[in-house]
Amino acid sequence: MTQAEENKGSTCRGRMISSPVVIRMQAILQKEMVREFLAELMSTFVMMVFGLGSVAHMVLGEKFGSFLGVNLGFGFGVALGVHVAGNISGAHMNAAVTFTNCALGRLPWKKFPVYVLGQFVGSFLAAASIYGIFYAAIMDFTGGHLTATGPVATANIFATYLPDYMTLWQGFLDEVFVTGMLQLCLFAITDKRNNPALPGTQALVIGILVVIIGVSLGMNTGYAINPSRDLPPRFFTFIAGWGTEVFR
Repeated sequence: MTQAEENKGSTCRGRMISSPVVIRMQAILQKEMVREFLAELMSTFVMMVFGLGSVAHMVLGEKFGSFLGVNLGFGFGVALGVHVAGNISGAHMNAAVTFTNCALGRLPWKKFPVYVLGQFVGSFLAAASIYGIFYAAIMDFTGGHLTATGPVATANIFATYLPDYMTLWQGFLDEVFVTGMLQLCLFAITDKRNNPALPGTQALVIGILVVIIGVSLGMNTGYAINPSRDLPPRFFTFIAGWGTEVFR
């Protein structure tokens, strides 16, 4: 038997061995909830990588970032996330948006944990990715001392924190209002019975909406407006060395 025939035989045997596994994986990926879970994971990951990366530039590099840059990073990150998953799951990327859609009957409640889990996993992985990418810059900026407050605080790269002039309840009410504005405008953009965004422009318009919210209402709390944006990265910082300070 020639070498070519041996290689061909090995390839055929490999295909026979792997085919059942491949077929099973394909069957799993064809399930609607699996596809929606992965869509929320990937779209949230994309949004958070660009968003947290822009915050890292503002915190770590005086010449490389700004608050406007953060707004643009999150805004266009949301727009690209919609392109990633819009036709699969709707690209919620936001547990508050998913909850509202379930409460209004636009999404079955059984899908709520699937969507939120996908969002949380994607957000956590994005935080881990940004930590890895900017690890050297974080260590250089902090001298290896990771804190949530003070002149070299870096936990705010990953989660939002209240300024000194606001109480916890003021921050809560601020987030309720800003999240409500987000949801109201999202419904307006996507309501086909009213005056929706033109077909093919929804992602861009939603991204612009996030930028507008940031530049007009983002000063007080950092406009998390999204449990999936704030909680998983906060848990990541707790694990990665910032400690319990991130929950205070």
